[in-house]
Amino acid sequence: MDKKLIFGHKNPDTDTICSAIAYADLKTQLGENVEAVRLGAVSGETQFALDKFGFDAPRLVETVANEVKGVILVDHNERQQSVSDIEQVQVLEVIDHHRIANFETSGPLYYRAEPVGCTATILLKLYKENGKSVPKNVAGLMLSAIVSDSLLFKSPTCTAQDVAAAKELAEIAGVDAESYGLDMLKAGADLSDKTIAQLISLDSKEFTMGGSKVEIAQVNAVDVNDVLSRQAEVEAALSQIITDKGLDLFLFVVTDILNNDSVGLALGKKANAVEKAYNVTLSNNTAVLKGVVSRKSQIVPVLTDTFNQM
Repeated sequence: MDKKLIFGHKNPDTDTICSAIAYADLKTQLGENVEAVRLGAVSGETQFALDKFGFDAPRLVETVANEVKGVILVDHNERQQSVSDIEQVQVLEVIDHHRIANFETSGPLYYRAEPVGCTATILLKLYKENGKSVPKNVAGLMLSAIVSDSLLFKSPTCTAQDVAAAKELAEIAGVDAESYGLDMLKAGADLSDKTIAQLISLDSKEFTMGGSKVEIAQVNAVDVNDVLSRQAEVEAALSQIITDKGLDLFLFVVTDILNNDSVGLALGKKANAVEKAYNVTLSNNTAVLKGVVSRKSQIVPVLTDTFNQM
């Protein structure tokens, strides 16, 4: 049986890493030859979850066509967010909860996309549909994914299905979702030891919006000034990335996990798109985005609509 690799997007977040591990477990239980791998560094938040539930980080890969013929994507579908040689392998499955864009295949595949807050919520359904039990430690990782993507159930992307799944997984894992979740988010929001390069790449994704090239990075913080105090250095790094990649906009979002607001730092020739999208005025290249915490539901679709009208 040919081996298949399972992985999420570049600059992986907790859902990407934990869902790859969880789906690999389910597939292994079903007798398939699979391995969970990752396309980037593990964040502090994700490492906290891995340590808590006794997992090593998946193996880091740069390419996949040199290893396998077929792959399974979790937590993403857009090709610019995936492995660099994605065109050289067959995408056999996708399990995702994002928009579908820049994606096509030459053959049929299993595609599961649901409008829920986290890939792990869908995976819990797949365990049940296949008559398999979620191991205790895997349940902990899946809970971690939901907590991360939902900002402990406060994000507008969080659905009743996510809350119910988290409750069930917490019971299996033997932890209290609220107390564990807050500890995990705080671990991820500790940015004191991060370099500028790490800050802007911890959770960064590229998008095509109305013909424009856009990159959006997001970090969570307990105090946004921990990041904004380094604004000059951040801007220098972002400007270089804009030049290197030919971006029209780089939006760096610092989310306050306690107050559920964000500060957006926008650079690029189309930075004014942020002003139009949120009816704000950039001052020193920044603006407060009240109530904005979700890139998936409150940033990407809003900016996409704005670019389509520009």
